[in-house]
Amino acid sequence: MTAPLRLTIRRSPAERGPVRVTLDIPTDPDCIEEAVELLALHCFAGRQPGRRSAFRLRVSLAEALANAMQSGNQSDASRRVQVCAELYPESVRVSVSDQGEGFDPSSLPDPTLPDTLERECGRGLFLIRHLADRVEFNDRGNTIWMTLPRS
Repeated sequence: MTAPLRLTIRRSPAERGPVRVTLDIPTDPDCIEEAVELLALHCFAGRQPGRRSAFRLRVSLAEALANAMQSGNQSDASRRVQVCAELYPESVRVSVSDQGEGFDPSSLPDPTLPDTLERECGRGLFLIRHLADRVEFNDRGNTIWMTLPRS
């Protein structure tokens, strides 16, 4: 690992909004597993999530981090990836932001079509879209928001 992860936990009273968990991650694929486990630990703290919910969060986050590091930050070790999870009673809304130029998510081809089966691009986003309840992007295309269940 190139640098330690910095985990900041912000907790706010329920009447003031969701609990927030943030991570600042170096662009280093070796950090992905640790970041996913740290976030999952805090997202499900005090809960017994179903195996499916835990799987969905871990895979979606791992794919979003890999995309941010490889495609967004172009594997540039001087760039960082920011993760923020907003914890609601029944759901978690996770954002992953990179320091890259961004992209147009609608421009990616469907990786299940015969002409694109051999291509590598778009598979991570395809998985995320099928695992998360909701997926959104900022206009620039360098931040993804994923909404997933907490139970």
